[in-house]
Amino acid sequence: MNILVINPGSTTTKVAVYEDAKPRLLRHISHSAEELSQFEEVTDQYAFRKQIVIDELKRMNVPFDFSAVIGRGGLAKPISGGVYEINQKMLDDTRHAIHKHACDLGCILAYEIAKDIPGCRSFIADPGVVDELSDLARISGSPLMPRICIWHALNQRAIARRYANEIGKRYEDLNLIVCHMGGGISIAAHDHGRAVDANNALDGEGPFSPERAGSLPAADLVRLCYSGKYTESQLLKRISGQAGLIAHLGTNDMKEIERRIAAGDKHAERIVDAMIYHTAKNIVAEGAWFCGKVDAILLTGGLARSEYVVSRLRQRIAFLAPTRCYPGEDEMEALASNALAVLRGQREAKTYV
Repeated sequence: MNILVINPGSTTTKVAVYEDAKPRLLRHISHSAEELSQFEEVTDQYAFRKQIVIDELKRMNVPFDFSAVIGRGGLAKPISGGVYEINQKMLDDTRHAIHKHACDLGCILAYEIAKDIPGCRSFIADPGVVDELSDLARISGSPLMPRICIWHALNQRAIARRYANEIGKRYEDLNLIVCHMGGGISIAAHDHGRAVDANNALDGEGPFSPERAGSLPAADLVRLCYSGKYTESQLLKRISGQAGLIAHLGTNDMKEIERRIAAGDKHAERIVDAMIYHTAKNIVAEGAWFCGKVDAILLTGGLARSEYVVSRLRQRIAFLAPTRCYPGEDEMEALASNALAVLRGQREAKTYV
């Protein structure tokens, strides 16, 4: 069975073609700021991105005979984890979602491409709004603001299943803490296959990261909002996008920052060490759900490629549980395997309502 995988990012569109579980084509298409500046909203990029996917497949002589097209899920509304068949309700909710991100295009592109192929189905799997929070985790100190989670659900769950397979166990039988370290850092407690606690990494909750401010002093943030110095849009960017390492050091490029540290930049060293400390603190905090009975801590994402970050993080968390590192992300393979499981009848596609 041939499966087309589409994963839109802020400045990239990743495309893959799988024959059953084997990748036959993997493409990473970058989009310049100039190309994207013509679109007011992310969803306005639909036709532009669709044409790029189609052109790339034609250029690589890939026939349009797919059994399924699966896209990265959007941020429409909280749902439970799993594979979902794309329907009109999902498309409508995605186009009118409060949170806007390029991943919203994933389900739209998958549906529109699949509908023109006879017998082809369209899916999403484990979008960033997967919400399986426990009742305790959902409560904050203000009834006006219950906690929500927007996190790297797809990659976290794929890495957790990968680890379980490696040790000969089922993901559903393990207590795991998974930390995805990318532009944002998401940390979740996976209790026997359910993510009972996770942070809102998109809006900056949790540790600060290359592009996120992390949890901030609440009263100071309120005062800043009423200071008259910034617009709402500017302040939102100071929380997500122009925050974290970018705000402190002017870059989110960890290789560049490590070069500065090696050259004796003590300020850069202090900022990165603080990010590592706050990440470790949030990882260890998830151990409270398990009362300390954690089978493993799994580190993944782009920052997991940094020996500087991983080695110092391990020093602070190794006492809690064994730590394994899976650098990068496994989203394309995870999407393909989810679609394949449904096509083979090993997993049932859920209905979005």
